[in-house]
Amino acid sequence: VQLQASGGGLAQPGGSLGLSCKASGMNFGISAMDWYRQAPGNQRILVARITSGGSTNYLDSVKERFSISRNNARRTLYLQMNSLKPEDTAVYFCHTNYASRDYWGQGTLVTVSS
Repeated sequence: VQLQASGGGLAQPGGSLGLSCKASGMNFGISAMDWYRQAPGNQRILVARITSGGSTNYLDSVKERFSISRNNARRTLYLQMNSLKPEDTAVYFCHTNYASRDYWGQGTLVTVSS
């Protein structure tokens, strides 16, 4: 299993960014997929999750601002981030637990700063 994340970069407060995560080596359509983030000096935390059926849940601080989605035909996970705040600055990781193992993407840096 490989998860290849892309996107991220620098955004101003109030701006938007999108992340993508391409999966390979797994049956993508049957797996719940997650986005986590880790800010400097902090633990990695769950930001958003989408089940195989498309149900979603979010970290309270990103609700109404972030949107997780998936395209099973493209084996790709997405995270659309709007109304970004400086506290959203972190390295973002895609993740899945597949066949009882945890798999992580390589992480992509999101910096929100004026």
